[in-house]
Amino acid sequence: MPTTFFDSVLRRARGAIGTFPFPHQASALLDNPLRRRMEDPRQSIDVMELAGTERVLEIGPGAGYFSVELASRLRSGQLDLFDIQPQMLAKVRRKLEQAGHHDVGYTAGQAGAALPYPADTFDAAFLAEVIGEVPDKKACARALAVVIKPGGKLVFHEAFLDPDRLSVAELQALCEPAGFTLDRCEQSRWKDVVRFRRDDSNTVIQQG
Repeated sequence: MPTTFFDSVLRRARGAIGTFPFPHQASALLDNPLRRRMEDPRQSIDVMELAGTERVLEIGPGAGYFSVELASRLRSGQLDLFDIQPQMLAKVRRKLEQAGHHDVGYTAGQAGAALPYPADTFDAAFLAEVIGEVPDKKACARALAVVIKPGGKLVFHEAFLDPDRLSVAELQALCEPAGFTLDRCEQSRWKDVVRFRRDDSNTVIQQG
């Protein structure tokens, strides 16, 4: 899609406050009434088709726009949040605990490096408007292929409001060499929700 007025606003806001990743000082821009009027987070989480027993990794949760909905779906599963900014994790933790979700993991780190979880830990991973901000996207895709179980899901939410969004074709070019296969794609004028499956193989894809 072409650059929009909202793209320009977000670029100016980021430039005024800091550089990528999206600064925690501007987290209110990520979770506001206007965004909720335009987009229901439940619709994006629906694409994951969760049974409620999974262990799910969300990378770059921001202020928790999708995190509360994710946690509410995991009745006997577990949500783990990973973000480069500890301040952002503190904000989403307050939001989740206020909503009654206390069994959540919080880890700070760089998504372009090896992820600090054992191989084949997660049934699914979710990234909303995050992958475009990761400096080493290929390393991130390889790291996800290690920690997601064979047959597990990798879901990207890419909204037109994000000036760093990746197209479906760009996501395919990134994820398929790392060992993922495009499984489902929901597209609208506002967003793409793209689901991949980790190839069902006994071989763990090496990072590096």
